[in-house]
Amino acid sequence: MFNRRIPAAVTAALLVAGSAGTVAGCASTKAASSGASDGVPSSPGRTSYPFTLDNCGQKVTFTRPPQRVLILNGTSVAESESFVLLGLQGHVFANAQSYGVSDDPTMTAKVAALPKRGLTMNRNFEVPAEQALATKPDLVVSTWTGGFDPKRGLATREQFTAAGANTLVNPVNCALGKPNATLAEKKAYASVSVDSSRAFLLLLGRIFDVQYRAAQVVQDLRARVDVVRRTVAGGQPRKVLLAYPGMAMMNANGLPAVMTGRITDDVIRAAGGVNAFAGRDRDTTSTLNREQLASAQVDVLVVGVFTPKEDPAGEARKLFAAYPQWRASRTGTYTTVSDGAFLGPLNAWAVEKIAKAVHGAG
Repeated sequence: MFNRRIPAAVTAALLVAGSAGTVAGCASTKAASSGASDGVPSSPGRTSYPFTLDNCGQKVTFTRPPQRVLILNGTSVAESESFVLLGLQGHVFANAQSYGVSDDPTMTAKVAALPKRGLTMNRNFEVPAEQALATKPDLVVSTWTGGFDPKRGLATREQFTAAGANTLVNPVNCALGKPNATLAEKKAYASVSVDSSRAFLLLLGRIFDVQYRAAQVVQDLRARVDVVRRTVAGGQPRKVLLAYPGMAMMNANGLPAVMTGRITDDVIRAAGGVNAFAGRDRDTTSTLNREQLASAQVDVLVVGVFTPKEDPAGEARKLFAAYPQWRASRTGTYTTVSDGAFLGPLNAWAVEKIAKAVHGAG
């Protein structure tokens, strides 16, 4: 079970971080004047329409806040959760994203409550072109450029434009599914971080004319992570293994999907840990074998949860039994996360959970 030897100072600091959202009114002035790397505007105000942006090399112009938004799947929940956190549910006409569990206990139900309009997925887990166009959206949101790939049976950005709809790709994923991606787009994709999750909230704030709300939400989320960073600074880094047993289909050897690189490493670093497979390329998830997993140094096991039917405690016991040489196996140190380890607005929840485990590892 989870190691409970957590220093009192760490626990107290994390409790303060977790309450950041309750003091949003007091922090609003600070949010407006902040200038961190995720781009909080110095004085968030009203959006002046028409508003034009360059999105993955395509000019997109908004003459008003979109009213019929279609959110495509892309095996992501980042975009739909961002709409929820900004209170934009009423603008969503149809949502294809879902995730069985969430690090925010209230989020799963809120995403599930977004209208689906009978959308079904093709074999690539995407909304077929005919269905997507039939919704008659005024904005289509995709987590990646590949969400508009006709070779996958999907409607193109050009087809949506011809139908009167704007399209938006989460900017950090422009290179994903784009054969002619620019060097800048490739660099952005390679360096996805917690800041990237918050930047998308700010972008939605501009598009939907809720800039002040977005700046406030981002400030609160960043404050929670910053509290953890300060609390764990100078501590002994622990090697953290983040594994999703429910995503074993991603690994060629039937092992739990071990996540490494990009935002996964950033979340773990913010919690005061080091990814046990830091520095490996992104193919590690699919190619990792039992020998590599057995030889890893693991001080803290983080069991990723994908569906509500999973038993993370049972999965932790299985991994501890299979790899008794891990330090985490000897101390029984583990915690669980779900969507907060990926691109999306819930990184603060995952950082807090992992930090408690890392600094209770002794």
